[in-house]
Amino acid sequence: MTETQNKMWFAICVNNAEYPASLELHKIYRVLPDEEAEVDGDLRVVDESGEDYLYSAEYFVLAELPQAVEKSLLQKA
Repeated sequence: MTETQNKMWFAICVNNAEYPASLELHKIYRVLPDEEAEVDGDLRVVDESGEDYLYSAEYFVLAELPQAVEKSLLQKA
């Protein structure tokens, strides 16, 4: 994720077992750049609270989305 800090990143939740109130299974979440978190195997994700928190990268699959989808998701945010 570090090659393009200005690009928007999104991830799909594939495991919410430890955080069912904060993460919805199969939902697309915005990922914020955080190199330190990545080194530790985490992602900084804007969750259901609308705030960004660190979660294990194992809970997500990064997804490259079409520009129209990214635009739509960011309008909602």
